[in-house]
Amino acid sequence: MRAMLCRHLLWTLPAALAAGILGCEQVRPTQPSGAATKLGFTGQPTNVAAAQPITPAVQVAVQDAVGNRVPGATDAVTVTLGSNPSGGTLGGTMTVSASQGIAAFADLRIDRPGSGYTLLASAAGLSGATSTPFAVTLTFAALTASGLHTCGLTIVTGAAYCWGANGSGQLGDGTMTNRSSPVLVQAPAGVSFAAVTGGDLHTCGLATGLSAAAYCWGGNGSGQLGDGTMTSRSSPVLVQAPAGVSFAAVTGGAAHTCGLTTGLSAAAYCWGGNGSGQLGDGTMTSRSSPVLVQAPAGVSFAAVTAGAAHTCGVTAAGTAYCWGDNGFGQLGDGTTTSQSSPVLVQAPPGVSFAAVTGGVADTCGVTAAGIAYCWGRNLEGQLGDGTTTNRLTPVLVQAPAGVSLAAVGAGDFHTCGVTATGAAYCWGANGSGQLGDGTNTTNRLTPVLVQAPAGVSFAAVTAGAVHTCGVTAAGTAYCWGRNVEGQLGDGTTTDRLTPVRVVQ
Repeated sequence: MRAMLCRHLLWTLPAALAAGILGCEQVRPTQPSGAATKLGFTGQPTNVAAAQPITPAVQVAVQDAVGNRVPGATDAVTVTLGSNPSGGTLGGTMTVSASQGIAAFADLRIDRPGSGYTLLASAAGLSGATSTPFAVTLTFAALTASGLHTCGLTIVTGAAYCWGANGSGQLGDGTMTNRSSPVLVQAPAGVSFAAVTGGDLHTCGLATGLSAAAYCWGGNGSGQLGDGTMTSRSSPVLVQAPAGVSFAAVTGGAAHTCGLTTGLSAAAYCWGGNGSGQLGDGTMTSRSSPVLVQAPAGVSFAAVTAGAAHTCGVTAAGTAYCWGDNGFGQLGDGTTTSQSSPVLVQAPPGVSFAAVTGGVADTCGVTAAGIAYCWGRNLEGQLGDGTTTNRLTPVLVQAPAGVSLAAVGAGDFHTCGVTATGAAYCWGANGSGQLGDGTNTTNRLTPVLVQAPAGVSFAAVTAGAVHTCGVTAAGTAYCWGRNVEGQLGDGTTTDRLTPVRVVQ
């Protein structure tokens, strides 16, 4: 009897008054559901990573006039994008029939990052609903800055995103429109990437899975896409590797590409422009599909890197070989004679390299102890030895006292490195602010500290033609330098003298 009285009071009296009568504060009234009249989001988008399923799943309830779920409702509910600040595309199953009054959307995804997205829910005969605003974010496992564009690989799904110049289709989004924020590379169905690399006007990716196939897109005037043609592509095409050849890594030069095969006796293959012998096959004939690099007997490479018109490889023992253009001594063999097959880099006694990186006309290597050496063109100070003298063999980079570099990356006319603690240093040309030290007037002949935002440390850095990017251990990307083509990815075309965050 008391419960019945409490229910009556709670329906007829203000809650505060009813709560003081007969202890009614313990009674929770329920109103029976009426006819379905409207929709409401009961599971809002809260954790939205670009190109990945929204988790937890978005839920839309079929409700009566006062907002109660209608348990028996089976209406077909459709979700579309409402506010769309970045021109994203909604994918996944967008129409779901309600079960017990709830439509659950398990695989919705949005391809472009941005803030202020909303979802709209609609169903025949019912009033629609709008979700609360939410952000779509990107987290990157790796970045590659090259030419006038940048690409990144997402941490979870292996989706590739690119931004910047796109006149040859190098962003891979099916267009030739420059982009100032990341756009999704339109990979073939079922293809995700384990790595991406950029050339001047093209980009390549290494597919995940046992096939280890390579895909390339963008400019193809020299055959650098490796698909057997010289036709440019605005989305990825399969590299036509020889039968039985699969790749463990790929690297892009100005107009050529190289790959390293899987297996214990890794072989290098290259394709594209070969006017300086950068394919390493003993000729200067361009190739539109991969050809074997003619390495010295017994030599296999642990890694390869492509410069503008030269290529280098490093063995597991730390010995470096280079081939191709040598007009500035970038092959490191003590001469300026170009070579169409690999020649030994004349490293200082006792020096072995853990990695090498190729620029336009220079090359750098870093030892396991974090000591960097560079060779080749030095007119802008990109060798970091305190001079502007070209070097035909490796010279020591004059890093600040106590600074050792875990990795280095060569751009067109500048070089950058990162320490084990996440500090970035750059040297060389700085006309667009690509050194990140807050200036754009002075080239630097030795490494200077990149002025990263407070609390930001980098896991890796990568240098393009006149810009540089870095990624943190948490997957946040920053870029600095020239931005006329949008290659910094911050949604503008304004040059930046210090790192700015890529739109996420």
